Amino acid sequence: MNTPTLQILSLGAGVQSSALLALSARGVLPKADYAIFADTGWEPQSVYQHLDRLEREIAEPAGIPIFRVSSGNIRDDALDPDHRFASMPLYILNQNGGPGMTRRQCTGEYKIKPIKKKVRELLGYPYPARIPRGVHVEQWVGISTDEFHRAKDSDVKYMKNRHPLIDMGWSRGDCVNYLTSLGLADTPKSSCLGCPFHGNAQWRHIRDESPEEWEDVVDFDARIRKGNARANASGNRLLGQAFLHRSRVPLSEAPIDHVTAAEWAARQQTVDGPTDPAGPEELERGVTDGCSPWSCRGSEPEQNDFSLTA
Repeated sequence: MNTPTLQILSLGAGVQSSALLALSARGVLPKADYAIFADTGWEPQSVYQHLDRLEREIAEPAGIPIFRVSSGNIRDDALDPDHRFASMPLYILNQNGGPGMTRRQCTGEYKIKPIKKKVRELLGYPYPARIPRGVHVEQWVGISTDEFHRAKDSDVKYMKNRHPLIDMGWSRGDCVNYLTSLGLADTPKSSCLGCPFHGNAQWRHIRDESPEEWEDVVDFDARIRKGNARANASGNRLLGQAFLHRSRVPLSEAPIDHVTAAEWAARQQTVDGPTDPAGPEELERGVTDGCSPWSCRGSEPEQNDFSLTA
């Protein structure tokens, strides 16, 4: 394989990618040339604050520039009738009462697309310039051993994904312990504030710890009930109703206080030993898998089975 032109870190600012940045900055891994954070414009304030701290305390002292890139604000775009919107994986209740789900396009549009654009610029071949054969970056992606099934290569030849945590045999727990040793035990889960893949624990956390952000997501949930604004304005009204919560009821009424069997099991495990400082609720279905640019939660959502007007 040709030697990479650059080594870059895909920085989601969650546990695994934060650990990668620190490992690189402290010389355990080679020093990355750059780190790139793809901003959806609707991240939790805790993520932005953590990113600022990473830049100030970890990246800058090590000489690793962090670029913040964006394709726009995912929340504003969904509510703007004049803006094309890359759909979020919303839960649909069809007119016949059957469940459905919209196609997930947001990761590609708001995470991967701006990273690719920046990588091209860093290589010196901005779109639509042709990148010469063999010129590529090695992109580090924060996937740990407990998520190895999510490790994928990129879909372009000028970016070759590498998964250093898997190479090192590190689990998410190892990353947490390492960050804790650096005083970063409060590293947040990184995902869009209104991500439909949140589990009940994450929704409760927003409601109980950040009332303003909770009010924001409840408002957004209500406003997308008939689909995104662009589709409605063009006459392609959703025949059914869209929701952020998998129960397919308004977020303000959703059963987010329900504790799943997986969460109870995770809580029980804390009796016998330490656990992730982020909380055992992180093991709840839908929560452990965050939304890093190259490993959005699980597999592709089910194909939608709802109808639009002609």
